[in-house]
Amino acid sequence: MALNLLVFAWVTALDPSSLASRGITRGQAYLGLSADIINPGVVFRFADSVYLAGPGEWYRVLSSGFVHFGVIHIAFNMYLLYMLGQILEPAIGRLRFILVYFSALLAGSAGAMVLQPDGFHGGASGAVFGLMGAAFVGYRVRGINPFATGIGTLLVLNLFITFAIPGISIGGHLGGVIAGAISALVVMAPSHKAYPKWMTYATPAVVGLVSVAITVLAINARI
Repeated sequence: MALNLLVFAWVTALDPSSLASRGITRGQAYLGLSADIINPGVVFRFADSVYLAGPGEWYRVLSSGFVHFGVIHIAFNMYLLYMLGQILEPAIGRLRFILVYFSALLAGSAGAMVLQPDGFHGGASGAVFGLMGAAFVGYRVRGINPFATGIGTLLVLNLFITFAIPGISIGGHLGGVIAGAISALVVMAPSHKAYPKWMTYATPAVVGLVSVAITVLAINARI
C-alpha cells in the first residue's frame, strides 16, 4: 500500500490533473504498460513537451502495477488490498503474501498483453484480483464456502464489473485471479494435504516467472 500511495503522490506532483483521470498524464506515461510502448515505442505529447516512451522498457511489466488513474481508482484498489491483506497475510505469512501479490501483478500484465495489447494499462487491480482468487481458493481447499465469507460474492461482483464497464483491463484482472488461484492451491493447502514448505514459496515465484515469459512472448509476437 505504501508503494502504491508513494507512486500516486509522485504522479500527482508531476501533473495534478491525474487526480481526475483525464487522459494520460506525464507520470502515467512513464510507468504504464502497452505493447506498443515496449516495441516499437510511443510518443506522448504534453502541453509543454514531448516524451518518447520505449522501445524496450520492460520495467513497465512491473511498474504498471503501481500507477493509477485518478483518486477513485487507487482508493478502490487500496481498500480491497487492505481488506484482503487482513485475511491473507496472517494466514500465510508476510513473505508468501508478497510473493502471491507480485506473481498476480505480473500475471495481470501478462493477461493484459495477451487480451488487450493495444490498451494502456496500470493499477494494482491485477494483484488485488490475485488476492481475491487466492482467498477464494484458500477457503475452498480448507472446506469453507467462500460465499459464506463474503469473498465469493466480492469476486463475482468484481468480475461482473470487469466485463460490464468499458475501459477496464479485462486481461489484467483475469490474469491476476488465475495466478492467485493457482498459487493458493499450494500456499493455502490444509495441513493434512500440506506441500513441502519450499513449494509454498516456489509456486508463486514460478507463476510470476511464467507470467513474465508469457508477456514477452505476447509482445514479441506482434513484431
